[in-house]
Amino acid sequence: MRLKTVSFRQPVDAHRATPQFTSARLAAWILSGFACLSILPSAHFPRAKAQDAAAAGVASQPSDSDADVLAPYREAATKRWEKEIQKYETLDAKTTDPADGILLIGSSSIRRWDTAADDLAPFRVIPRGYGGARYSDLAVYAERLITPHDFRAVVIFVGNDISGKETDATPEEVERLVRHVVEIAREHRPGAPVLLVEVTPTRSRYDAWPKIRELNAMLREVCFTEPTVHFVATAETFLTHDNEPRENLFIDDQLHLNEEGYDIWGKIIRDRLTEVLREQTHD
Repeated sequence: MRLKTVSFRQPVDAHRATPQFTSARLAAWILSGFACLSILPSAHFPRAKAQDAAAAGVASQPSDSDADVLAPYREAATKRWEKEIQKYETLDAKTTDPADGILLIGSSSIRRWDTAADDLAPFRVIPRGYGGARYSDLAVYAERLITPHDFRAVVIFVGNDISGKETDATPEEVERLVRHVVEIAREHRPGAPVLLVEVTPTRSRYDAWPKIRELNAMLREVCFTEPTVHFVATAETFLTHDNEPRENLFIDDQLHLNEEGYDIWGKIIRDRLTEVLREQTHD
């Protein structure tokens, strides 16, 4: 709305207005001006506020809502893992995390890593791995596993999404879940790096290795496209020159690492952690 400009220096016609009428007219002009100004906030401010709110909503909401991503998996994950997660929550309430600790989350290779504190020294660890979890399980419980901890970095390994079964997920399905977990970690600790560990080639699942390699390629792509997310390449170290799994690095089930396997795995992860945190310090 454009306000009409009024000049108060125009001469007053003595035959048409008395001094009192002129004062009243002047007062009316002033009041009408304020009335016009009072219209401006209702005409312009709500639109600005609406735009701000809309912008904030877009920024704060992920492209896929939690319900959309997790709904297909929540019931099965809860039935299988709720008691395990509750045990960790009880542990969290009783213990204090080490300052600048490294949070380790994921499936059984993380849970069975009894020597993680020694293998990753001088980094101090917060181990929170469980069972034969898939990324669908980890995504469901990501908030409860991640947000109780003020970690320096988080290391994630999950190796069960593709195992050669009809129930295997596709790399595309896993990608949505990985990005969800990454988002939870980054929202909680924006400056803390997230390290995604490559799925290891094993004899027991070697028939599925071509598909697992596709999954690993997806994890690498996530690291390229998400800030503060870093890939930990391990697969080539666990293959022979003939591209066969190094069976001597696994226990009898040819799925889980033995002591020597953990020594090698731990060194790779420790070196990558050192590299990432050093780069972060220089930045």
